[in-house]
Amino acid sequence: MLRDAWLIFRRDITLSLRNPAWIAIGLLQPILYLFLFGPLLEPIIESTPGFPAGNAWAILTPALIVQLALFGSMFVGYALLADLRSGVVERLRVTPANRLSLLLGKVVANALQTVFQSVLIIALTLVVFDLQAPPGGIVLCLVIATLLAIALTSASYALALRMKSEEAFSGTLQTVLMPVLLLSGIFLPITTGLAPDWLYTISRINPFTHIVDAGRATFRGDLGSDALFTGGVVLLVLTAICLWWGARTFQRDNA
Repeated sequence: MLRDAWLIFRRDITLSLRNPAWIAIGLLQPILYLFLFGPLLEPIIESTPGFPAGNAWAILTPALIVQLALFGSMFVGYALLADLRSGVVERLRVTPANRLSLLLGKVVANALQTVFQSVLIIALTLVVFDLQAPPGGIVLCLVIATLLAIALTSASYALALRMKSEEAFSGTLQTVLMPVLLLSGIFLPITTGLAPDWLYTISRINPFTHIVDAGRATFRGDLGSDALFTGGVVLLVLTAICLWWGARTFQRDNA
């Protein structure tokens, strides 16, 4: 299985390296938020109570990493649908390759790209802006980004195989991602001091809210906080469920 996963991983990484424009496109949105939204956030934090501890960049950067993993991973199903249309998946089905390895190779390749993009975002914020975060917290935030990319990539591939239609896949993503993004507190933290009670209560149902809070806790160096513990548990459960769903879908559809 590991050999087969390595072959799929190498194929996907090679395709990405041949077309690095997609990596740059994935970085464009968080970079724009850093340069165009971050400076606006600084005076708001200083004058408005209810924000988490830390400066604007320690609050915004880990949230943008979660956003990068969210959008960079959930849309990978389009590539699988393209392979399905062109017959690549059909050719893989007749090989003796382990069916689970078809998923794992793709998932690890996408997770590696997410980590690479996250490192570039953090390095840019450290060099250009006044980011203050402990090295251990940065590493832990990258671990969070990796697990989140693994979970969402697995879910995206499973959803694509279930729907087998670009139109249905796109409509589902657009319907789900927008409320998830707004309720996760990526741009402005959803806290009791900033949000009305009803909005705060709804945001607690969103698992990505807890993951964003965990990322911000790592950048504060608050490694013993309840936010990091809760976000870590939520992330592990989400990763396990999505991997199970992806593996089950791949094994059934490629049997």
